[in-house]
Formats: sequence, structure tokens, C-alpha cells
Amino acid sequence: MRITSFYPVLMTGDVAGTAAFYRTHFGFVAAFESDWYVHLQAATDPAVNLAILDGTHATIPEAGRGATAGGLLLNFEVEDVDAAHDRLMAAGLPTLLPLRDEPFGQRHFITSDPNGVLIDVITPIPPDADFAKLYAADALPGTT
Repeated sequence: MRITSFYPVLMTGDVAGTAAFYRTHFGFVAAFESDWYVHLQAATDPAVNLAILDGTHATIPEAGRGATAGGLLLNFEVEDVDAAHDRLMAAGLPTLLPLRDEPFGQRHFITSDPNGVLIDVITPIPPDADFAKLYAADALPGTT
């Protein structure tokens, strides 16, 4: 099987509000928009996609219908996590994990969307020596 695309689909009771959140705070634009489904793309990179789906829609199998997004962590890698942090905190988003450097190679903070989906905003940084040796040579963060 050759995968040609991959993106998360967040099931929610508020499609328009959730889509507006990701447009406002993360720079997404709509590639498709209806009252029950919105397909978003990052304005800066159409390969970065996120979809919002009404959790009660008939296209969802009965066993999953009515469920909403949860138990999920979305990672957004950005060029300047400090600037993103300042902007999102000024906009009133919650701080669930304060901005900090991690020895495994991330400077990041965690906030959430209106559905409680966790959002980890990250800028890769060089990891400490113990973690650096765990990375594949072409995957070492903060080296570009």
C-alpha cells in the first residue's frame, strides 16, 4: 500500500467553531467547507492538513457516532515557538505545559483547542548527548 496523504480528522459538536479556532490561531484556510465537514490546509503549506467533522454525521459508523475528539495530541512544529507562545497566550489560549526546553530536542509548550484536544507547539532544538545517540542520523533535531 502506498499512502498518498495523511491527516487527522477531529470529530466535534461544533464544526464551525473548531474550524474557526484553527484558522484564527494556526493559520489554516478551508479547502472544502460544509456545515458538517471542513477540510483545512495550512496557508503556508498545503501539504499540512487537518479536518473537522460533525461527530454525529451519518458517514461515521454507528459504533463511533457521537464521539468527539479526545485522547489526542496534535504536534505543530513551527519556526519560532517563542513568538507562537507569546501570540497564543496573548489570545487567551490555556497554558497546560509552560514553554520549556526538553533534553530530547524540543522547545515547546502545550495548549488545547475548544474540544480539549491537546496542542503541542514545538521548535526542534539540539538534544543533549544521551538523547542525540537515539536518533537516526538524518532525524537529529535542531541540526539544520
